[in-house]
Formats: sequence, C-alpha cells, structure tokens
Amino acid sequence: MLFHTFKFLIFFVLFFAVYWALRRHTWRMRWLLLGSVVFYMSWIPWHICLILFSAGVDYFMAQRIEETQSPRLKRCFLVLSIGTNLGLLMFFKYFNFFLSNVEATLAPLGLSVATLRLDLILPLGISFYTFETISYIVDVYLGKTRAVRSALDYALYIMFFPHLVAGPIVRPYDFLPQLRRPKRFSWQRMQVGAQLFTMGLFKKAIVADHLATLVDPVFAAPGQFSSAAIWLGVLAYAGQIYCDFSGYSDMALGLAHTLGFHLPLNFNMPYFAASITEFWQRWHISLSTWLRDYLYIPLGGNRGGTFLTCRNLMITMLLGGLWHGASWTFLIWGFYHGLLLVLHRLIPWPAWLAHSWTRPLRMATTFLCVAIGWVFFRAISLEAALEILRRMFQPMAGLPLEPVLWATGCTLLALLFSMHLVATLWPVARWRTRIPAPVFGVVLGLLLVTALVLFPATEKAFIYFQF
Repeated sequence: MLFHTFKFLIFFVLFFAVYWALRRHTWRMRWLLLGSVVFYMSWIPWHICLILFSAGVDYFMAQRIEETQSPRLKRCFLVLSIGTNLGLLMFFKYFNFFLSNVEATLAPLGLSVATLRLDLILPLGISFYTFETISYIVDVYLGKTRAVRSALDYALYIMFFPHLVAGPIVRPYDFLPQLRRPKRFSWQRMQVGAQLFTMGLFKKAIVADHLATLVDPVFAAPGQFSSAAIWLGVLAYAGQIYCDFSGYSDMALGLAHTLGFHLPLNFNMPYFAASITEFWQRWHISLSTWLRDYLYIPLGGNRGGTFLTCRNLMITMLLGGLWHGASWTFLIWGFYHGLLLVLHRLIPWPAWLAHSWTRPLRMATTFLCVAIGWVFFRAISLEAALEILRRMFQPMAGLPLEPVLWATGCTLLALLFSMHLVATLWPVARWRTRIPAPVFGVVLGLLLVTALVLFPATEKAFIYFQF
C-alpha cells in the first residue's frame, strides 16, 4: 500500500478509528503491531518472515550482551547479530551483482564460469530496518541503551509502519521510550499531522510524479535528446527525487503525529546548502547521521590527521553509495560525494567566501555539484551516465522536449525554488501560528484538492522503495 493511494486511505481510516477507540495502552500497541504487519504483508506476504527473523536475532542477542560479563562473549554476540542482518541484506541485494562482476572479470582472461542467477525480489525496506537493527545492537553493546525485554516493544521499533519502508531511520533511545508512554488523543497533533501529510502528498503527487514525465524519457534514451533537454531532465530529476523522498518523509512524520509518535526530521531544505558538507547535514539526515555515528566515527573520524580523515570520509561515502543499490553507478555516486567532501576539507578556501553576500554563489555551486552527482544515481547504466554528462558539457543537437514538458518542468522547478525561498525567509513554524486556523485550514484544503485533481493517471511508487 502506497501512502498516496485510496487503498491506504481506507486502511488508515479503519486502523485509526480502532486505535483511538481502544482504552488500554497495551491493547493499542498490539493493534499498532497488527496494523504494521498487515501493511507490510500487503506487498509480498512471506517477506514478513525476514523481518521477524532479523528482529528476533537482535532481540535475543541484545539480552545476551547485557547479561554476560565476558567481553569476548559480548563481541561474539555483537558479531553474530550484525553478521546475520548484513548477511541477509547482502544476499538479497548484492548476490547477483557479485556474481555478474565475477563473470565479467574472468571473461577477458578467457575463463568462462557457469554462475548461478537467482530470481530475487528485494524485500521492501530491508536497507532501512537493517540499519535500525544494527544501531540497536551496537547501542546495547556500548551501553548507550538497555536491552528491550518486551518483544512487543522491539517488534514495534522495527515495524512501525509509517517509517517501515523508507525511513526516517529511527534510533532506539529516541523511539523506544515513546512506546512506553501512554497516548492521549490531541487535536493539536492531529493538525500538525494533517499539515505534514498534505504537504508530503502535494510534493509527491504534484511535483515529483509530474516531473517524472520528462525525467523518464530523457534518462531512458539520453543519446536521442539535445543538450538543452538533457539539462532540464537532470534538473528535473534533482527536483523529483527531493520531492519524492521528502514527500514520503513528511507523510511518515504526519502519520506518526496522528498516532501520538514523533519521528526525526529527515530533510531541511538541502538545495539551499552552501557547501557539500552542509548539504549532507540537510539531506536524508537520518541516514547521514547514522553513517557518521556507526561508520565514520568508529573508523576514526577526524581524529587521525588529514590523510586518515579523508580516507574515512571516502570509505563512508563509498559504502553509503553501495547501500543505495547493487550497481557501479551507485558506487561511483558515493565516490563522487566522498571526493567532494574531501576537496571541501582540503582546499584552502579564501576568507572572503565566508561573507554572507557570497552565500547565493556557494548555494548555486553546491546545487550544481549535487545535480551532476544525481546523473549517476538515476542513470540506467554507466554508459548512459557518461552520455548524459557528455551532452551536458558539450552542446549537441537532438530531439527537443515537447513544449508541454518544457512548461511543466520549468513551472514545477520554479515552484520548488519558491517553496525553498519562502521557507527560508519566513519559516513555516512561525507563520503557521500567526495565520488564523480557518484560513490555514482552507489553504491545506486547497492543497489537498489540487493534489487530488492533478494526481497522475498512473500510480508511481516512491523512489526510495527500491533501496
């Protein structure tokens, strides 16, 4: 079930009514777990077994880590838990990728091997809930959080349906205490949840899915389009992936609010970042902070001098790129961002660049660098990515985009820029409290009606569902 479908609306209305009708907190949490299981099983039912197995391993290993006094046994339990979760992720996500590369490596040597190809379907959300299980077991090992004794609480930590499929990635110390606090229905939280969900729906249905109508043909056959069409396609994809993913995050946060939960902010106007470092502080915040805390810092962070710091940055971004998908394009995307972060740290930038009047220039430069990186993220192959880059920086003739696509792309990109600008100059939290509630309700209603009227004819899954 996709958040922006009528099927989910029916599911959530029925679930929501029963959720708040239940009086006891324990009953309500059991109903929440049942709803999360039904939500996940609406895709491929048997994949629920993978989550339950993964969660079960961590649930028992964490308790063993907390109970044993032997440092050696603690490490063994930790390795067993992480190895189980990463093993499942690597099998489903990287098995065929590994075999195809072995075959490609041996072919030039005249060696032919019969490799096994498995018809694997990537379990929905496996990359996200794997990171959550790892953060939990590591935090228990380090003594940052206590091992959960309630199987219900731990199952809900992993399977809470608003964030189950595509995040935000939640930390145990932030989410688990919320499960133990009794919920009270609040019209204020309902209002905040409705606002967030409506904004997310608008981003997804109006901006992202309509930008996809020009992005898809350009990236499917880049060699056929002119340089101008390629540029618009690349810029449109930058807008599409932001509105698609941040739209999902907004809807997830909104749904959580209506149920009495708080999820962490995942996006903070990333395209107005003035450096690549600032971009990663604003984009997919739950992932970037996870990579920082569980990979970059354990590798040594910036404690070992310039060379080791740059090495740690590069390793972190390479693995972050590979986490997104089993493809060389994702690996190159991670390398590209690692290189940008290293250069940002190494280059002795002139002092005048720190002045406020240079910020628009730095923002435009950062956005251009990020947009170029999106070419590798979206391209169907490495060859296609190189063709797109060649046509971007070498003017070439080709098919133009239809006028309606030009108009759609330019209008929506201008709308996205305006939304960023307004939110920067006049924060939403500030003007939301100043506008009378009836007026604000009318605005939200108009946004919702606009989203429903202009909803694309074909439903598009969220981009990050594939990761």
